[in-house]
Amino acid sequence: MTASAGTESPPIAISLRSVTKRYGDVTAVDEVDLDIHDGEFFSMLGPSGSGKTTVLRLIAGFEHADEGRIDLAGRDVTDTAPFDRDVNTVFQDYALFPHMNVLDNVAYGLRVRKVGKRERHKLAREALDTVRLGHLAGRKPHQLSGGQRQRVALARSIVVRPKVLLLDEPLGALDLKLREQMQVELKQLQRELGITFVFVTHDQEEALTLSDRIAVFSEGRIVQLGSPAEIYERPRTPYVASFVGTSNIFDDATSRRLLDRTGTHALRPEKITLSPLRGEAPAAGDDEIRVAGEITEAIYLGTGQRIHVRLEDGTPLVVLEQSKSARHEPEHRGDTVVAAWSPADLVPLRGEVAPLTEMEKS
Repeated sequence: MTASAGTESPPIAISLRSVTKRYGDVTAVDEVDLDIHDGEFFSMLGPSGSGKTTVLRLIAGFEHADEGRIDLAGRDVTDTAPFDRDVNTVFQDYALFPHMNVLDNVAYGLRVRKVGKRERHKLAREALDTVRLGHLAGRKPHQLSGGQRQRVALARSIVVRPKVLLLDEPLGALDLKLREQMQVELKQLQRELGITFVFVTHDQEEALTLSDRIAVFSEGRIVQLGSPAEIYERPRTPYVASFVGTSNIFDDATSRRLLDRTGTHALRPEKITLSPLRGEAPAAGDDEIRVAGEITEAIYLGTGQRIHVRLEDGTPLVVLEQSKSARHEPEHRGDTVVAAWSPADLVPLRGEVAPLTEMEKS
């Protein structure tokens, strides 16, 4: 959600400045600077232990920063209790009250705020209608499916109309089909409500599917920040290139040998085409790099094939062929092929994990 020319950027919903959190000798969050825009679907992506969930808990107030400042809508909340912050959190386990029906679960936050029974039930029903569960208001949580319980937890969080909704891997416990369905519903719900969503996940496809922007975390730092297309198409480091999707990484020595250029480069598998090798491999031109190799494995994926190739110099290469572009005859181990790609699809990478400078963030 970046501003176009001649327009102002959206207001800042959440601002972190030099935020640091330590647990004994371990630095879980290391001087993180971050601005999240009002109404944005923002994802924090990284493996376990990367610091993303700790940042979410710092924003919610469940953890206290050792250093730095946290602002919500321009208000310093660094030392503010969780219940005095205009945010709500949806956890992976949903934390629904088993003895209450769905309506009372959703209305609970309003009850705590001393809203009258008639009004809170009215608002709770509206929230349930928003997540398309109004017809299940009288059921208990154990009578619901996993996806339905997830939507009840969402309804309970949005009924109090927070400015920010924090979601801590809320889809992690769902099976693949239901998770994909809930991704679509989450995005639609966020657009309808206009609330800032901050979403924590370790699932790269989930982050790419849902987000306006993504912060990729490693070792307590943000190593790249940008739109899904920027993160995927133009990763800055080998870590981001390999963590977000699959990449062929060519180190400096391989780049010199295969590409006739220096430095480390990334190449996405879907950018590569394969053709049968007949005679000698044609020489590469200015608009295409061509290298001969042998297929070591061909894996059928339904939507296509993932093919592992060993190039003539021994370099391993992963190729992704979509079904619509795959040849009629499937590849087999031992087939000799020519791998070809455009030099424009090579992404130069810099050193390993490093924090972004202020210039790089802007």
